[in-house]
Amino acid sequence: MRTWFVTGGTPGGFGLVYAEAALKQGDQVVVTARRPSELQEWAEPHRGRVLVLQLDVTDAEQVRAAVKTAEERFGGIDVLVNNAGRGWFGTVEGAPDETIRRTFDLNLFAVVEVIRAVLPGMRARGDGWIVNMSSVAGLVGTQGFGYYSAAKFALEGLSETLRHEVEPFGVRVLVVEPGAFRTKAYAGFQNEPVNETVDAYVPLVEGVKAAFVEHNGKQEGDPERGVQAVISAMNAPVPPQRIVLGNSGYDVVVAMHENALAELRANEKLSRGADF
Repeated sequence: MRTWFVTGGTPGGFGLVYAEAALKQGDQVVVTARRPSELQEWAEPHRGRVLVLQLDVTDAEQVRAAVKTAEERFGGIDVLVNNAGRGWFGTVEGAPDETIRRTFDLNLFAVVEVIRAVLPGMRARGDGWIVNMSSVAGLVGTQGFGYYSAAKFALEGLSETLRHEVEPFGVRVLVVEPGAFRTKAYAGFQNEPVNETVDAYVPLVEGVKAAFVEHNGKQEGDPERGVQAVISAMNAPVPPQRIVLGNSGYDVVVAMHENALAELRANEKLSRGADF
């Protein structure tokens, strides 16, 4: 029986889908959320195998306390799913400073804190999985969400390096890159104000917001099938380093890589001519 530690357990999101999938295969789960009261009814049937903890992942002390509680309760964490995260509207030039900072605090620095809190136990046992929830936006920049993309791009690079550093200790790292999935991620955009500080970009940001609002509830991705794909990847004889989820996301990422490779080869002479 493995113990999972899943952040961002808000109802209607990927977090609870991971938790339910782990429970179905006989594992036990620690689920964290800012408002744990929302999970009481869900957790009730799973007494003894579920621990719900209050956690703001941007609070380093809370992170360390939650990990310690989980390890004391279940004896160790085998699978960490860094799922907590979200984006806010704003262009690169015009996003408010507060938006930039909280975007990186939640989507990057909080992930670092959780990883640092969990890794000592995994290294001591010589085994473990770290699953970092990135995004297609972590591979392909998204207009109006530039800082979310930047934070997820950084998470991609962090995960790449982390993978090499922890492999000798038996710890594996998987990056998950979903496209548009039918969670409640878009639900709050309707009432979220556009706080763009540069008027020239307001129409762009308003258009981005409208597109997300219009697409809410129509996302093509199925969270349950997405999580099953992640678990299948983890159980593969040779697990992948990353997995893109969803048809549209897959097509976008393949096109990005093909275009990048074509451009790289087109400029090969310039690249190779830069040495002494």
